Amino acid sequence: MSVKIKLRRMGAKKKPFYRIVVADARTARDGKCIEEIGYYNPLKNPVEIKIDSEKVKKWKANGAQPTNKVRALINASLQSENK
Repeated sequence: MSVKIKLRRMGAKKKPFYRIVVADARTARDGKCIEEIGYYNPLKNPVEIKIDSEKVKKWKANGAQPTNKVRALINASLQSENK
């Protein structure tokens, strides 16, 4: 089973926010997930990103691959923690 760390869209029409989830690569964007590890709200100013870095490390060690957008969000979250 191939596992991905990806975004799940939530919120109302034209007002999205996203949960960062671990899910089977074959599931739909908003389908069943294994675990929620954070969230991303692009509508707030500044953008709100909260990711549990321990869970990300655990899932990466188990072979989960983040999507391109999630990889960028993880890097942004780590940079903001280091400041």
